[in-house]
Amino acid sequence: IVAAGKATLSLMREGRTYVALNSHATPTAAFVGNPDWQNPTGGCEAALQAAVGRDNLGLFDADQVAVQLLGDSIYTNPLLLGYAWQKGQLPLSRAALLRAMELNGVQVENNKAAFEWGRRAAHDLAAVQALFSTSQVIEFVKRPSLDEIIGKHVSFLTGYQNAAYAAQYKAFVDKVHLTEVRVNGSTQLAEAVARYLFKLMAYKDEYEVARLHTDRGMQDKLAARFEGDYRLHFHLAPPLLGKKNAQGEPVKQRFGPWMLPVLRVLAKLKGLRGTPFDPFGRTPERREERGLIDEYRACIDELLTTLNADSVKLAAEIARIPEGIRGYGPVKARHLAAARLQWQTLMGTWRSR
Repeated sequence: IVAAGKATLSLMREGRTYVALNSHATPTAAFVGNPDWQNPTGGCEAALQAAVGRDNLGLFDADQVAVQLLGDSIYTNPLLLGYAWQKGQLPLSRAALLRAMELNGVQVENNKAAFEWGRRAAHDLAAVQALFSTSQVIEFVKRPSLDEIIGKHVSFLTGYQNAAYAAQYKAFVDKVHLTEVRVNGSTQLAEAVARYLFKLMAYKDEYEVARLHTDRGMQDKLAARFEGDYRLHFHLAPPLLGKKNAQGEPVKQRFGPWMLPVLRVLAKLKGLRGTPFDPFGRTPERREERGLIDEYRACIDELLTTLNADSVKLAAEIARIPEGIRGYGPVKARHLAAARLQWQTLMGTWRSR
């Protein structure tokens, strides 16, 4: 995206400029404010090719090569350097570049290895990719049944809160399913409720953030991804200690490895969620999230009272309203406001039938 920016493109000339481009699509900060943001990868590549010509655009997923062969995307830059050098685009000797890495004194051997892998990628990219790529397998994945959706979500909600909380979810979805089957034998409304009641009930609060960060699976993934001596840092905006910007929105702060034991304790306190003893439960955001669950159930109950074969499709559309409620904090508040307008419109249509 940066390479294809107007300022950068204005400096390029066909026949004089060579671009070694990492094609890996990484979300930008725009994704924070717009969950529907799409990376304009194809447009960027086309703009660069138009500026420098097809023969002067070296394109490959350098992030993937760096992660698969060196264990970290941080080595993407020296890898691209090696790629461009092997293509004859750098007026420096290999010895000079490697010596510069030695003088820099940071991850010397890994940076040298990345440079060499970049050279190999320039010479025979397919052979490099074959070292970590498996044969493509076309797998036909069966659409999950309603029972499979419910079972998966019951398991998650049990870990999220407890078995009783998960049982509430299952009982409500079962009620919707029985009514829908009696009306026309379909499951589209029940499937929508199964997905989006779960989404509302599994809202990501402080206890859930702590549980996910301290989950054994998370720790195993980190251990598999990183090697050697590394430190974890957490970027959080705790409501009781949080700072706010000029717009009154929470600002994340960086916390060191000492936060991990705190998160472990917090994860064990999830039983306080929603009770009078919940220290986070009185914030406007948490109260609204709990209220949304009750509001959604009441809405579905209203739909069930007059549900018929002709109205199941509209009922399912209403049940899918929470799909648009995305993000956290002020981002979520904006999406909730938009979702409420749609909700009111569809309910007006339903009540006018």
